Amino acid sequence: MKKNIIVGQSGGPTAVINSSLAGVFQTAMDRGANVCYGMLNGVQGLLEERYVDLSEHIETHLDIELLKRTPSSFLGSCRYKLPKFEDDAAPYIKIFEILNKLEIGYFFYIGGNDSMDTIAKLYKYSKTINSDIKFIGIPKTIDNDLNATDHTPGYGSAAKYIASITKEVIRDGHVYDSKQVTILEIMGRNAGWLTAASALAKSEDCEGVDMIFLPEMVFDIDKFVKKVSELQKNKKSVVVAVSEGIKIADGRYVSELTENVQFVDAFGHKTLNGTARYLANKLAEKIGCKTRAIEFSTLQRCASHIVSRVDITEAYQVGGAGVKCAFDGESGKMVTLIRTSDDPYQCVTGLFDIADVANLEKTVPKEWIINDGTYLSEEFIRYAKPLIQAELTPIMVDGVPRHLFLKKL
Repeated sequence: MKKNIIVGQSGGPTAVINSSLAGVFQTAMDRGANVCYGMLNGVQGLLEERYVDLSEHIETHLDIELLKRTPSSFLGSCRYKLPKFEDDAAPYIKIFEILNKLEIGYFFYIGGNDSMDTIAKLYKYSKTINSDIKFIGIPKTIDNDLNATDHTPGYGSAAKYIASITKEVIRDGHVYDSKQVTILEIMGRNAGWLTAASALAKSEDCEGVDMIFLPEMVFDIDKFVKKVSELQKNKKSVVVAVSEGIKIADGRYVSELTENVQFVDAFGHKTLNGTARYLANKLAEKIGCKTRAIEFSTLQRCASHIVSRVDITEAYQVGGAGVKCAFDGESGKMVTLIRTSDDPYQCVTGLFDIADVANLEKTVPKEWIINDGTYLSEEFIRYAKPLIQAELTPIMVDGVPRHLFLKKL
């Protein structure tokens, strides 16, 4: 049987995506894989025959530990959309020619919804040509919107960052005696999991944000202005968290009301930004107060200095679990996380058919959104709080974190 494996990373990175790569690599080597190849820039790079032997770049236990703590995608990423093979089989023919040349027996792809779509298509095509290559999806996304898994690796660390920075912004708002409103713009196109994490800032020493608006609920600008105006009657500093993907009643994103040029990627996703600035300007116009707009932007996915230990551990575990199940003969599956207990928190890995995962978005349950769509319930807090627990300290050199990077070829 072919014992070489290949692994790639796709879509937006997370602070712990490389921990999953470390899990795949380490487990594959421990299980006797001959060569562990890494695709450079995902499937798009594979089509161009760009790949590396990972054992030439990850050589020691220290390298594994550095890789776990390194943000971004070690192998590079892509947003390449495979066509349906019924419409265009050429990319599939090329991919399988390359895989066969490399004597690949196992194919792993670390990514979110679009990446699971890629795995589903490759697995489906493999059945038409009777290929025995095993295809496994390894979940990752800060958006936490993958179906069938309790949560996704990457979400816990992003949530920890959001909660921490939100708490610091709230404290900063008490510096001056004048009234002000701060709008925090947090990632989330159609699912508000990340913005919901701002609710975790509320604690014994912090009153928390005043309102939270998620894309799961229709956003009414006039009601928003009225609610902020009412809050200002009793508060000097008002802090509001909004998802970049909030929409008004006619279905348009609030960001589309701005004059920003919006880029559209290969999957048809518009780049969303400017929501907080638009709302801050609207408040300044309507109620004449000082406003600030803060976009958390890419910091949410690259802040490896404040990762959740739970998250980075689970990211490594799903990578290893993917290899184990593939070596046991599974294919066309995505590794999942199954919560077995909240207190104490416990989670185990499972498997789910990739066809039932790809292109399906898991949104925040409507029953968890309370206070007329402006806050999150205790059910959400119980769900999210275990995912942000503990820390994994960076390996510091000269006062800054040390990372592992792929040396230029």
